[in-house]
Amino acid sequence: MNKNKIEKFIKKQKIAFICSVDEDGFPNVKAMLKPRRIEGLKHYYFSTNTSSMRVKQYLENPNACVYFCRKGIIRYTGVMLKGSMQVLTDRKTKDMIWRRGDTMFYKGGVTDPDYCVLKFTALGGRYYCDLKTENFEV
Repeated sequence: MNKNKIEKFIKKQKIAFICSVDEDGFPNVKAMLKPRRIEGLKHYYFSTNTSSMRVKQYLENPNACVYFCRKGIIRYTGVMLKGSMQVLTDRKTKDMIWRRGDTMFYKGGVTDPDYCVLKFTALGGRYYCDLKTENFEV
């Protein structure tokens, strides 16, 4: 397994599934648009609403998982990353991933109090392709 190949695969995906842990200890999964910024296999930045249930869960328990997958005609490929999720509200980070069209979701612009950034930091993962799986560290 080649980590560069995994990184390229992740960058091509349009959807990411993020997982949090609720107050009862159960996993919760949500489909999100792909990360706004990716730094190697280690860091992933998503934009979201500060008022969301997911933000509350990450503030209470930062354990997280992110999953990327692609189903082709014959081949299915998946990458699961496990690590922790931070909720960031500082202006520098918000500016870093802000896009012009975001005002559709955050009327107050980059300073809208309901706009925040989720920063996922991967510790390791699991790669699946062609009926083979392999664990890896980040």
